Amino acid sequence: MTYGVAVRVDAGLVMLADTRTNAGMDNISRFQKLFTYEVPGERAIGILMSGNLSITQGVQSILSRAIEKCAGDPGVETILNCESMFRVAQLAGDAMASMQGKYRQTIEMQGAAADATIMVCGQRKGGKPRLYLLYSAGNFIEATADTPYFQIGEHKYGKPILDRVITPESSLEEAVKAVCVSMDSTMRSNLSVGMPLDLAIIERDACTFRARNRIEADDQRFAAISQSWAAALRNGFEDLPSFVD
Repeated sequence: MTYGVAVRVDAGLVMLADTRTNAGMDNISRFQKLFTYEVPGERAIGILMSGNLSITQGVQSILSRAIEKCAGDPGVETILNCESMFRVAQLAGDAMASMQGKYRQTIEMQGAAADATIMVCGQRKGGKPRLYLLYSAGNFIEATADTPYFQIGEHKYGKPILDRVITPESSLEEAVKAVCVSMDSTMRSNLSVGMPLDLAIIERDACTFRARNRIEADDQRFAAISQSWAAALRNGFEDLPSFVD
């Protein structure tokens, strides 16, 4: 399974994803699910994928092959030269629709699920930070001030902290802490989500990545956040007023 979360605040964008896939209790593997693309100073894009692995890897391959082809033919439209982040989402949606149209029926005939979900976020020079959630059909929605974050995969365990903390006015540092707590809560409650994690941060108007980090199981900063959050929850619980006489 997967857990991925992306947040859009006024200060920029944050994405965090695990790398665990689960095709049964005895078939657990690691696959990268967060991919980053960049033309420093011009645009920075993060794409986070969940669902049928053959579908999502196919989508990523279609987008990457277009970039490679553009090196020899500048007329090829890619996510790194298209006119807007909206168009980036459209290109990813078209790739999803192509993969679904080609393989969905065959996959489902084998008794497997072909559904997949993609989050696309980023900013190009002259535009605003954008965050989109793409569905299996290739259609998509955009994050707004009322809903400044999206989740994919095992979302239920990590949602409460985001609902209580994240607003458009949250700083990037607050957004990073919130997605780390959200991921930690999910990993504690669901064994199909696990380390290592991939983190990407885009600061508003920089049009480049402030950070692209792989967080391993022994990462001390993540462990400190996990331990501090657990202690805060225990202390908060102990301080609750009594409900019975």
